[in-house]
Amino acid sequence: MKTTYLLILIITIALSVSFAPAKKIGVFQQSVDVGNPKLSGSAQYNTQTKEYTLKGSGYNIWFERDEFQYLFKNLTGDFTATADFEFVGAGTDPHRKVGWMVRESLDDNASHISAVDHGDGLTVLQWREKKGMAMRDPEDEIFSPQKSIQTIQLERKNDEYTMRVAKKGESLQTVGSHTMSNLSKQVMVGLYICSHNPAKVEEAIVRNVQIKQ
Repeated sequence: MKTTYLLILIITIALSVSFAPAKKIGVFQQSVDVGNPKLSGSAQYNTQTKEYTLKGSGYNIWFERDEFQYLFKNLTGDFTATADFEFVGAGTDPHRKVGWMVRESLDDNASHISAVDHGDGLTVLQWREKKGMAMRDPEDEIFSPQKSIQTIQLERKNDEYTMRVAKKGESLQTVGSHTMSNLSKQVMVGLYICSHNPAKVEEAIVRNVQIKQ
């Protein structure tokens, strides 16, 4: 009888853990490592300063698959996402990445479009058109003429995605737009970081996060 009771108790606890809702982090629903990077990442929100701290590893977000730390929420329809981004420290690889990402799923080869700030100051709009496709350089990128950007905005209107950027203290300037007809009306929208080096974890602070629908 005791054995049966203990078994039922263990099953009940296991089920409650399995189906427990993910803990919200600021305005976002969940933080995950996509693509199983060798080193785990994390995302935290400071309620006092209203800042997000992202830490993440990953070989890259390119070719046919991605590895990165993702802090996201599910959205349906049009939206405008804006934030200020700042890397912490000098970093290891100039191609480390931080920014906004809109993604169809958590599969490592999922279709996505990203507004990206690199460690060397390069800022681009880049995408994977369909699941499993290889991303191409420069065909799948729109480059900002400005470097050392502070503010990045990614706007969705129907199937069109527009990236705008601004240096500190300046107004937003449009970089370009791209149509992603393969992304559904409901998508994942969030912040991400990738170290571009599987043996390193990079860190960034994200401030003034706004998502308007």
